[in-house]
Amino acid sequence: MELFNSSITFDKHLWDVDIKGSVAYAKALEKCGLVSSTESDRLLFGLSQIAEEWASNQFVIEGDEDIHSANERRLKEIIGKEIGGKLHVGRSRNDQVATDVRMWLREQSVVLKCLLLSFVRICCERAKNEIDILMPGYTHLQRAQPIRWGHWLLSFAWYFHNDADKLEDIISRMNISPLGSGALAGNPFPIDRDFLAKELGFSGCIPNSLVAVSDRDFIAEFLFWGSLVATHLSKWAEDLLLYSTKEFGFVRIADAFSTGSSLMPQKKNADSLELIRGKTGRLIGNCAGFLAVLKGLPSTFNKDLQEDKEPLFDTYNNLTQMLQVACGTLETLKIDKKACFSALSPDMLATDIAYYLVKKNVPFRDAHKIAGEVVKLAEKENCSITELTLAQLKCISGDFTEDVVSLWDYEHSVEQYQAFGGTALHNIEIQIQQLEQWISDSQILTTQV
Repeated sequence: MELFNSSITFDKHLWDVDIKGSVAYAKALEKCGLVSSTESDRLLFGLSQIAEEWASNQFVIEGDEDIHSANERRLKEIIGKEIGGKLHVGRSRNDQVATDVRMWLREQSVVLKCLLLSFVRICCERAKNEIDILMPGYTHLQRAQPIRWGHWLLSFAWYFHNDADKLEDIISRMNISPLGSGALAGNPFPIDRDFLAKELGFSGCIPNSLVAVSDRDFIAEFLFWGSLVATHLSKWAEDLLLYSTKEFGFVRIADAFSTGSSLMPQKKNADSLELIRGKTGRLIGNCAGFLAVLKGLPSTFNKDLQEDKEPLFDTYNNLTQMLQVACGTLETLKIDKKACFSALSPDMLATDIAYYLVKKNVPFRDAHKIAGEVVKLAEKENCSITELTLAQLKCISGDFTEDVVSLWDYEHSVEQYQAFGGTALHNIEIQIQQLEQWISDSQILTTQV
């Protein structure tokens, strides 16, 4: 039962924030007169010694149940049981662990935010440097309309821009202190909870002690957020996996992020992208599993909540690796401009015929029907729509004139999308400017954390 009950094998990762929380609590105890200044100094000395042991990998775990009991045991060994035992006046492991996890996740969120910024930065740099590359845009995995390669890149930059904003929202709700709430009913001593919150960098205090010790919504939110980021990464990886096949040939994944086949020497497998795609299911499972833990719990603290940390740590660790690998893969992949352009085909300009006719005051539904008839005629004549003569086009609609030949140009096609958010060059440049400004602003805020 001791092994089954123990969490030290994984919650030891909280050692740093656990000590920080204890340091703040020792100061709060002195502030309200529950320990003397001398006792407070001894507590702080002991806690600093424990921190040094953990940091230097010298801390010895001796059958401790969890990180809290491990640090408490060691504190008593260093400064004695009498003074060491005073640290937990009015404090429970319930409010202690709730504080630890919030602090840990707040700190690690900065790492994830920086990785998201790095990914967006790489997208912007490539979009800027490769802005002239045209490629097919796809719907239903079928070639649809010409777009710029940079437009595809920036689509994922915006996904991760939005993910970073969502993370900030989670942090704002998470960054409220539960410390000083005791086991569930509150603290019977005059502990200054506002002081504790300020010491630990929280924006305020949770106003209800029952919520303070039991709320794990912020973990559920983070696990969902992590699975959503992973889903975006998986979509990105799937696109590149397709683009890197010989059937597409648009990109080449660097050797550092791919492996050779164990049997077929001609093959190179994009393991980096496949693992990103595969690990996404794992992160979704972490989220679903933790929600299942929460769904049947009665109010306040229950031991079931110990099951929050393994999915939390696993999601954080895997998502960190996924983002690191994604950044490296994107930064080093090679784009084949000729292959992208060669994949463009005249039938992708069929919609442009409808747009052309609309500009000649033909109702769109009629224009769409006429464009379809042009496609059918080209199929019947076994040629592309660009090879049809003006006379043939006029047989379908008298609204076609000599200027129709201007449509048979892919650059012209992408440049017609001038409305905000489109794939025209000007819009790509606007997106890059917006994202680069956001990166700059975010980096300033991140360094202030």
